[in-house]
Amino acid sequence: MQNTKILIFGRIGQVGWELRHKLACLGQVTAVEYPEIDFSRPDSIRAAVRAAQPAVVINAAAYTAVDKAESDPELAMAINGAAPGVLAEEAKRLGSLLVHYSTDYVFDGTGQGAYLESDAPNPVNVYGRTKLAGDDAIQAVGGEFLILRTSWVYGARGNNFLLTMLRMAREQTELRIVDDQIGSPTSSECIAEATAGILAQLLAPAGGGLDGRSGIYNLTSSGETSWCGFARALLTQSAATYGFTVPKLIPIKTSDYPRPAKRPANSRLNCQRLAETFGIMLPWWEDALSLVLETLAEGASR
Repeated sequence: MQNTKILIFGRIGQVGWELRHKLACLGQVTAVEYPEIDFSRPDSIRAAVRAAQPAVVINAAAYTAVDKAESDPELAMAINGAAPGVLAEEAKRLGSLLVHYSTDYVFDGTGQGAYLESDAPNPVNVYGRTKLAGDDAIQAVGGEFLILRTSWVYGARGNNFLLTMLRMAREQTELRIVDDQIGSPTSSECIAEATAGILAQLLAPAGGGLDGRSGIYNLTSSGETSWCGFARALLTQSAATYGFTVPKLIPIKTSDYPRPAKRPANSRLNCQRLAETFGIMLPWWEDALSLVLETLAEGASR
């Protein structure tokens, strides 16, 4: 297993950074990032894969600026829609496994329960449409692949809701937070750990590869909350550590906070298929949140 070559696209992103650390014990990890590779150019992507000759290709790169994508659809589609298809072609040519991360935003959010992998996608914004195009491109190519759909990603680094809330709590005494969008906040560390757990099974001497298990798997923390509920939990847990008073949180409707890109109201994903196939279930979102805040506190005290 130690000689297994793993190539990660997206070295400095939230998930990519965690993957570099979590996968080190599974093989020889190489990670690439812009500008050494241009995710909008197929030739650049192909060259990187062919140079590395990996057994596992992991695509943690994406155009994630949801609102900006509305005015920049061509670049978003090149990175989110076309690039995954190129990676799938190269992985299939090598007989390699492709792991790709997708999103709850492929759904319109009008469903009443948690979405299954088999539910019909219907994205309501450009970002969701480009991510769905990437999912479709991978499946059209075939080969061995895992598409891991996650939601509300945050972590101890990068640009995300948690770090934004911690910054704003120091600057404001009152915060208006959307309370009618429901989902499962999922830490980048949990995503990387789950990915490592899956790969450890597949790369083991008796693992046998995917063996017909290619497909889409939902991968989120357990439980659910709103953005306002997420903010309340993270600020309450971290106020004493960072020495601020929890601001007054005012729950608002999505319509009270208009943005260029429409958001789904229901982002809940059913992760039973992942548990049944690989025996992996992510922790309750509040427990995972506590671990991320602990990591942040340890970093601040050094």
